[in-house]
Amino acid sequence: MKKVRVGVLGAHRGMTMIQYCRQAENAELVAVCDKAPYELEKVRRVAGDLDIAYYADFEDFIKHDMDAVVLANYANQHAPFAVRCLNAGLHVFSEVLPVQTMKEAVELVEAVEASGRIYAYGENYCYMAAPREMRRLYREGKIGELEYAEGEYVHNCEPIWPEITYGEPDHWRNNMFSTFYCTHSLGPIVHISGLRPVSVIGIESVKNERRLRSGARSANLGIELVKMENGAIVKSIHGWLYKNNVWYTVSGDKGRMESARSDAGMNGADRIFINADACGGGSAPDRVETYLPAERDKDKTEGYGHGGSDFYSMYFFIERILGDETADTIDVYEALDMALPGLFAYRSILENSRELAIPDLRNKSERERWRNDTACCDPGVAGDQLLPTMKGGTPDIPMSVYDRAREKWEKILAERDSK
Repeated sequence: MKKVRVGVLGAHRGMTMIQYCRQAENAELVAVCDKAPYELEKVRRVAGDLDIAYYADFEDFIKHDMDAVVLANYANQHAPFAVRCLNAGLHVFSEVLPVQTMKEAVELVEAVEASGRIYAYGENYCYMAAPREMRRLYREGKIGELEYAEGEYVHNCEPIWPEITYGEPDHWRNNMFSTFYCTHSLGPIVHISGLRPVSVIGIESVKNERRLRSGARSANLGIELVKMENGAIVKSIHGWLYKNNVWYTVSGDKGRMESARSDAGMNGADRIFINADACGGGSAPDRVETYLPAERDKDKTEGYGHGGSDFYSMYFFIERILGDETADTIDVYEALDMALPGLFAYRSILENSRELAIPDLRNKSERERWRNDTACCDPGVAGDQLLPTMKGGTPDIPMSVYDRAREKWEKILAERDSK
């Protein structure tokens, strides 16, 4: 079997993809790039005597002889690197998120189209056991046409914030707005239904005490109320509620499917519940079926993160490169269907939760309007279109907050080095 030669940019989050390439029959890890020496050293320890090139600079990395690049770098920097890789003739696997501005979205779409290379968005929550099974059953017509759905990704990151922001005041996580990181909650609904979001209303919490004391400048919670192309409504919720939860439910005109709630102690997003009739319009008694679709694939997904979904996002990407047109990848248009509702939900929030249309960049005629739109919370990208991180303005957080986070991170590093 031919092996796809893969390079990974970003060794920390990229470790899962590195693991895949080390174990897979269809891929070979040939290069890793990271600006942090301790991350490269960690890969060296894991890789052993494998023939891998290590780079601290992207300009050297992109010249390496390889077929595809995994982008596991900072989430607000994926689009520029993706465009560079595509223009260099490389296939691209982009971890979340695909873009942070509409200008980047236009440039990314056009780079994919011009290159003819495979672009796959790594929204791994789409490949968790329950959402993946929901997609299969929905496409078979199990619950009929979508009428309503909810996606919930709640993760109180306060305890781990020093480990993922390193005490950097300008880290992207400290400067993102409340609805930016929306694809863990909304993405699986889009992928299950295959429907395009056409408009959105955004809402954010006015409470953000946990965020502020951690150094994050956004609200604790963001919500997108999304209208789909068939008229269905989707509620997407994500943020820092105190207790974590991942949950999905989809209702059609013949029934409902959903994953287990975390507190139910029934395997969460690994378990599916189905309550559907043979046809709509009746009043058949409830007949709830439940099972663990994850059990079917344990031999493949054992040891992979996010409930084994990290395996599938990489597996399908590699298979698509090798010519399998049925491989379940998320292309650039669907990636933007998952991400743009978050960008426009925040614009909605800034306009008192006014309903806003979501552009469809499949249509070339829509692209010109957004070609120079750099509105975001990143000062290095937004220019004179800089947005505040909350509707009420960007909070002023004392440097002492970041000093404490950096001290915690340095302590974590010292403990790792001592092992």
